[in-house]
Amino acid sequence: MLSLPIMKSLKFNISQFLVLVMLLGLSVTLTGCGASMPSLGGIFEDKSVPKEVTGTPEELYKIGDARLTSGNYPVAVKYFEEVDRQHPYSPLARRAIVMASFAHYKDGKYPEAIAGAKRYVTLHPGTKEAALAQYIVSSSYFDRMKNPSNDQTATKKALQELNILVRRYPNSRYVPKVRNRIKIATDVLAAQEMEVGRYYLKNNNYLAAINRFKTVVRSYQTTKHVEESLARLTEAYMAMGITNEAQSAAAILGHNFPSSKWYHDSYALLKTGGLEPREYQGSWVSRTWKTVTKTILPG
Repeated sequence: MLSLPIMKSLKFNISQFLVLVMLLGLSVTLTGCGASMPSLGGIFEDKSVPKEVTGTPEELYKIGDARLTSGNYPVAVKYFEEVDRQHPYSPLARRAIVMASFAHYKDGKYPEAIAGAKRYVTLHPGTKEAALAQYIVSSSYFDRMKNPSNDQTATKKALQELNILVRRYPNSRYVPKVRNRIKIATDVLAAQEMEVGRYYLKNNNYLAAINRFKTVVRSYQTTKHVEESLARLTEAYMAMGITNEAQSAAAILGHNFPSSKWYHDSYALLKTGGLEPREYQGSWVSRTWKTVTKTILPG
């Protein structure tokens, strides 16, 4: 006759055994039927990239789209690429190229995203997905922009690609956002020129400083930095004794931004030398300002 504690222990072990048998039986059944565990909200979703996948274009694209939505970007790329590889003449193959690039972009793999999107634009420049492909290219550069103190290679590329999108696809739904990004990228480039120019000015390297401030006036006249650039030009030219250029820069600053604190500073600086703002028609800043303004605001 078994004692009560032993009986309780035996019942517990039997219960565990029965649960184990049920789980093993379920596993065998699923394996035998070739089924997979249900996603249960994605908890058991296989995140590994499959080596081989097959299916119709619709099946492959649908799975890729689902993986993209769930944030499983590498697997999404695999399925989208297989649509293009296995079914190159399918109507879905063309869009799959763009979506593979978009998945790369979401995954932070910018070189791959750019390569795929540029390939699409080259092959299908006039299609409805072309604007999206160009948007992916520009976004891949835009997202890698750095602050004005660092290298601005990505910013320059972003600005270039953003302008291409606006020029080629002016009616695209991306244009409003792209125009705002153009302003941001332009402002960053102008800020870098100003930062370097201030450094040269502080160290009395006036010619180098002037060249930086010139760039802002010529190339980034629509940014908020143009006011300071004109004031800094006034300061640098005054330090070098080139008064006609100093007066011209201050005059243009006062004419266009009369309430600017930079104009008041420039005016005061000229007064210390017995001068006043005056625009000389032979001044480079006068010629440049009129040319750039006419280009920006035709008519």
